[in-house]
Amino acid sequence: MAVHVIDEANRCLNCKKPLCRQGCPVHTPIPQMIAAFKEGGLNKAGEMLFENNPMSLVCSLVCDHEKQCEGHCILGRKGQPVHISSIENYISDTIFNKMNVECKPKNGKKVAVIGAGPAGITIAFLLTKEGYSVTIFDAKDKVGGVLQYGIPEFRLPKTILERYKKKLLEIGVKIRPNTAIGTALEIKDLIRDGYQSIFIGTGVWRPKTLGVKGESLGNVHYAIDYLANPDAYDLGDTVAIIGVGNSAMDVARTVIRHGARKVTLYARGLSSNASEHETAYAKLDGADFQFGKQIVEITDDGPVFETIRYDGEGKQIGVDEEREQVFADSTIISISQGPKSKLVNTTKGLLASQNGLLMTDEKGQTTIPGIFASGDVVLGARTVVEAVAYSKTVALAMDEYMKSKEES
Repeated sequence: MAVHVIDEANRCLNCKKPLCRQGCPVHTPIPQMIAAFKEGGLNKAGEMLFENNPMSLVCSLVCDHEKQCEGHCILGRKGQPVHISSIENYISDTIFNKMNVECKPKNGKKVAVIGAGPAGITIAFLLTKEGYSVTIFDAKDKVGGVLQYGIPEFRLPKTILERYKKKLLEIGVKIRPNTAIGTALEIKDLIRDGYQSIFIGTGVWRPKTLGVKGESLGNVHYAIDYLANPDAYDLGDTVAIIGVGNSAMDVARTVIRHGARKVTLYARGLSSNASEHETAYAKLDGADFQFGKQIVEITDDGPVFETIRYDGEGKQIGVDEEREQVFADSTIISISQGPKSKLVNTTKGLLASQNGLLMTDEKGQTTIPGIFASGDVVLGARTVVEAVAYSKTVALAMDEYMKSKEES
């Protein structure tokens, strides 16, 4: 691994206008990081990565690199791009445990972070470094949010999230697991108890439904629920998956690893919505794909589809009248998620859009002064690195807000 990483680092051209950095949503200083690494500054390179992106170790594993940093590498135009993700992972993984996160002296102000997903973890690190006393509240028992309960172990080892928890505790962050704000405790209680600013990063945990007959049957499940604890499910030998996004690929690959013999993904369109790599891995693991299939019902025997007819240019021209009953022991619906409504329902003045996403300004402030939000609960289901990029802006805004209150 180390030799491979050194070889890849030596291939970097150290471009004056690094397109790789432009392709990264959080603008990782890739050439500088690689240069420091090559000069023997492993710790310096790691600190550079963490300073820019506290979730660097995670992003090195789960980002869609072929569309981001590596997809913009100039070497990829005529050959293979530099394998930036491997370099980033090697550096971040090696230095993470021993890295000293420098924090300013405590300023006496408390911040509440609701949700321990990538957005919440990012905010906690950034504001603790600025001297704030941060408490994270999460409805689940472990930190990580979608990283813990929505990404399979084979893509993101959960030991990494335990390392993040340890690092958060190390710098003084308090964590309250199994504490859903909007139930026993509400946002008004946090305000009462002296939190000068509140961050909401609760993610999207409510599955989007198909709205078809049979969705409540015992052999039907939702992707976000299944991925949270696959061991709780007995799906049988044949599994049908509705949807072809990245989450559906994770479901398919997990189902196969849990012993299903025949796994098929169905989609209305003509191609996968997931990244090329995730689609390729799902096929490699043994998943089948059926395109142009519109689900109309789910029975005890499995899903029922209509076949959509397309012309040569991929435009829909009709639907076959004859319906097809697919036989499957279980059906898993994977067509994205939306936010739950606990916080909005229990917090006067906190407004959400029609689809339940929190309404914020460009700096992440919600419709209540001092309450901020970012990540999936604002943007909808997006990537980890996008949540980090947005959260960096929000952390600055929260800092400015609290300082302005001090001056007034």
